[in-house]
Amino acid sequence: MPRLTPALPTVYSITELAKEFNLTTRAIRFYEDQGLLNPSREGRKRIYSHRDRTRLKLILRGKRLGFSLSETRELFDLFDTARGEEKQLRRFVKILAERRAILKQQQRDIEAILHEIDSAESECLRLLKELDSPWKATGQPQPPKPLHDLHEHEPNTVEPG
Repeated sequence: MPRLTPALPTVYSITELAKEFNLTTRAIRFYEDQGLLNPSREGRKRIYSHRDRTRLKLILRGKRLGFSLSETRELFDLFDTARGEEKQLRRFVKILAERRAILKQQQRDIEAILHEIDSAESECLRLLKELDSPWKATGQPQPPKPLHDLHEHEPNTVEPG
């Protein structure tokens, strides 16, 4: 027997959308202020349509992909004004390619930094081993530091005169 899926409501309150998408109502109002959502109103109450819910979902997806709100707005504007989907799809492919290039460069930068961290860590560990090994090899305790070394790290004090 086919499984029936419950129908989605046709309108949503700001609280319902906030709960569904784990957002604050303030965040949703921000997206509205940015022109990305356009709820109708009943007095002071905002009424969000299925279209607003879909847009909110796309805003959050774009955010996860690293799109700016202006890029998301541009895509929404294309879909709102253009006839047919070719123009929107071509623009979206271009934006995705640009985002991919940025992420790949960031990935290369991160890999280079991680390599530098690995090298610095290895060098520090090697130096620590060199400093430690003569005393550990003999089993003798390390000699105490000279007194002048101990005072180098203390704050300067003025001796009474």
